Amino acid sequence: MIKRYFTSLFSEAGNHNNKNIIDLLQVNNRATFCDLGCDDGSWTEELIKKIGTRDIYGIEIVDSRRKLAEERGIKAKTGDLNEEFPFEDDFFDVIHSNQTIEHLYDTTNFIKEIKRTLKPGGYAIVSTENASSWHNIFALMLGWQMFSLTNIDSERSGVGNPLSIHRLELNPLKTWEHQRIFAYRGLKEVFEVQGFKVEKIVCSGYYPFPWWFAKFDPRHGHFIAIKVRKLQ
Repeated sequence: MIKRYFTSLFSEAGNHNNKNIIDLLQVNNRATFCDLGCDDGSWTEELIKKIGTRDIYGIEIVDSRRKLAEERGIKAKTGDLNEEFPFEDDFFDVIHSNQTIEHLYDTTNFIKEIKRTLKPGGYAIVSTENASSWHNIFALMLGWQMFSLTNIDSERSGVGNPLSIHRLELNPLKTWEHQRIFAYRGLKEVFEVQGFKVEKIVCSGYYPFPWWFAKFDPRHGHFIAIKVRKLQ
């Protein structure tokens, strides 16, 4: 029963995090848009409904998933987001990345590449899990692996936490492993040190309570969505 309850809370929080991301987007049918870690492109399609553009790009490391995105009309390229993006300087108006940054070992390069490929005045929206969410803090107090960092084994998920939703399930892709998890302030500052202006941060999920508690205490919410702008 506890697992079912947390699974329901997790799903609800994820849905509202997606809504937060869409709310942060601006309507601009002339925008050049890129989804970093676009997977099969299904979520990318939801994003572009809000923006209204048809100039859509993506980067995806798993080629079989990239091909599915391509079938949806996304100009997706195979690429490793730890490395240089396969695009020119000042190319995009909008860059998006949802639940991707935590899988990377070279965060600095990732953020620098976002800055390089964004046009001056362009913005990025990045979402990830929050190391400072209460349920992660309590897990650490018990000597458990934090919930957001249990997929650290290339074969099994949910390692080190007996309440993990995906406890010891098969891990289908090595690229799904988490490398690092950011706390609220850490995510904010890692963009600021690269010269971005942080415009807004919103959160969703506040386990074991409903998702909307995070509106009142975003520093301890589960999912963080940050909007940053390239000034020059």
